[in-house]
Amino acid sequence: MSSKLPGRSMVTAIALLGSLLTATQANAQAAARLVFLGTFENPTFVTVAPGEPGLLFVVERPGVVRLLRNEVRLAPPFLDIRDIVFGPPDANAGSEQGLFSMAFAPDYPQSRRFYVAFTNNNGDIEIDEFRRSLNPERANPNTRRVLLTIPHPGAKNHNGGQLHFGPDGFLYISTGDGATSPAGENARKLNNLLGKILRIHPLPAGTRPYGIPASNPFVDKPGLDEIFAYGLRNPWRLSFDGTRIAIADVGQTQREEVNFLPLVDARGTNFGWPQFEGDIVFDNSRPGPDPATFPMFVYDHHAGRCAIIGGYVVHNANLPALDRRYIYGDACTGEVRSFFPRVGTQEAVGDRAAGISLPGLSSFGQGFHGRIYTAQINGGVNRLAPPP
Repeated sequence: MSSKLPGRSMVTAIALLGSLLTATQANAQAAARLVFLGTFENPTFVTVAPGEPGLLFVVERPGVVRLLRNEVRLAPPFLDIRDIVFGPPDANAGSEQGLFSMAFAPDYPQSRRFYVAFTNNNGDIEIDEFRRSLNPERANPNTRRVLLTIPHPGAKNHNGGQLHFGPDGFLYISTGDGATSPAGENARKLNNLLGKILRIHPLPAGTRPYGIPASNPFVDKPGLDEIFAYGLRNPWRLSFDGTRIAIADVGQTQREEVNFLPLVDARGTNFGWPQFEGDIVFDNSRPGPDPATFPMFVYDHHAGRCAIIGGYVVHNANLPALDRRYIYGDACTGEVRSFFPRVGTQEAVGDRAAGISLPGLSSFGQGFHGRIYTAQINGGVNRLAPPP
């Protein structure tokens, strides 16, 4: 199976990764050290579930969710949906398709509900609900309920793929722009769910499989009700820090960006694509319906950087060099960096290297007590620990 990084060619990635060491500290000033937890098949996400402090969930791209208990891998998978994940038969060759992430309902200990985002056998983006069995180490595959299917014709990339429950209890979904031509056209259209952040209430509502929050910005206005924000190219990862949202959007050829702002300000926001790529003009002839909001932070493609992997604001006193800083990385170089997000003035302060190299970085994960995990598409899963 080909292991594809979000947003860039595998040929370029292999050339860059070949010049890097395996997951290691880059220098003696590292902000953390890496505790190796195991090798998995193309891991794309790492997360935890409410009420289950001993369990760590590792999402594998082919369609399997693996479990670790107290950081020791368990043999049987939590969930195996390989029969419904991926795309057309040639999808494994250089695509960005697969199982992307999962999110647990806030009332998971009682409802046992969780959600997965993936590309289905038609290549479309699909969001499904499942329920855990009475055994906390097993999902019940027979509880599958399809919430949302988003057509993704033609291209196999720019799928987005993050699921996350926000502080308001609603489910947020990131979608890529579909990689159509002209570039980014779906992202600026309000009659299309691609290139967006969506927000839904994932329980059935009337005849629909999910509800629409009444405060969504385009309810009773031109635009699809599910849309929360738009103008994004490929928001592979988003996260929350209290009532603030961080959206890391993979750029085209020149800029990678992080949009970090209060959730209330993100409502209905146009993040600029395809009129802008980060902080520079991409195509001024195609603005969105609303004026663009510029990102808090951008970086260019100097020294082989190519695709941002967004992370989390760290809240862990055992990682003092990262505490209260937003951690992120790059898929091609593998370097991990961080900055302090000053939301009041929309400034990213003190961007610096974390002294960690993670070739093939595919995702960060946030656990209990502020723990931060990393996944590499070529197999490795690690936890950040205090430096020696």
